Amino acid sequence: MNLKQIFNTTQPIIGVVHLLPLPTSARWGGSLNAIIDRAEQEAVALVSGGVDGIIVENFFDAPFPKSRVDPAVVSAMTTVVSRLMQLVSAPIGINVLRNDSLSAMAIASCTGAAFIRVNVLSGVMATDQGLIEGCAYELLRYRRELGTNVKILADVLVKHAQPLSCSDLTTAVGDTIDRGLADAIILSGLATGKPPSLEDLQIAKAAAGDVPILVGSGADCNNINSLMQFADGAIVSSSLKRQGKIENSIDPIRVSQFVEAMRQDLTSQSVRRAIDSMKIHS
Repeated sequence: MNLKQIFNTTQPIIGVVHLLPLPTSARWGGSLNAIIDRAEQEAVALVSGGVDGIIVENFFDAPFPKSRVDPAVVSAMTTVVSRLMQLVSAPIGINVLRNDSLSAMAIASCTGAAFIRVNVLSGVMATDQGLIEGCAYELLRYRRELGTNVKILADVLVKHAQPLSCSDLTTAVGDTIDRGLADAIILSGLATGKPPSLEDLQIAKAAAGDVPILVGSGADCNNINSLMQFADGAIVSSSLKRQGKIENSIDPIRVSQFVEAMRQDLTSQSVRRAIDSMKIHS
């Protein structure tokens, strides 16, 4: 997966639009227009703040099914994503929770979205929805059948879950890439808003080789410096919300602060590498 080709940078910041409860979900409020309006506001706030991409999730639909969502959810997400595609120029991705990868691929293919996120592509995870099995076999064949090149960003040992098949991170990353054919790997902490450990990031990076590693949760202005030592980009949500609370809307100031913190760190890293190179050759 060529990150620069999709996001116009080799180290993208991907902001998350958490959709309000969709039709048929437990907390559905009855107004699709309200969902669209909020999604548009958040997408504009993210792009104006400088993110390189957006991922749209049915985050507030909890409790989630473990596989297929209701057709109304697919229809609503397709409507929202189509509107966002007309509103912003940043590449957009889809995550249909908890693990409806086929619906995500269908939405992305029909709307022109660039990528999807899949929580369990390979292996078996014990979750609050029950046992979720990897979907690589069906998903890769469905992508080929659709004739699309939508990229698959796959979680490894996803948050809010415990592995039943393989708890070894090196093996899990290798299987997700070599056997699941993931285009990029996502590594998160144990729960929403929790970052992965630096040790796990380093292990995952070594196991992934040339395949990009993205931080999937917990990145903020204070830790992004450390996390980007071993990551190729970050998916960010909680720390960009007002007061840092996941239930709140996107705060444009927090977006700008995060983008500035990450860009400054990447510039500093480039300068340090240049200086180290000069020392070696002098």
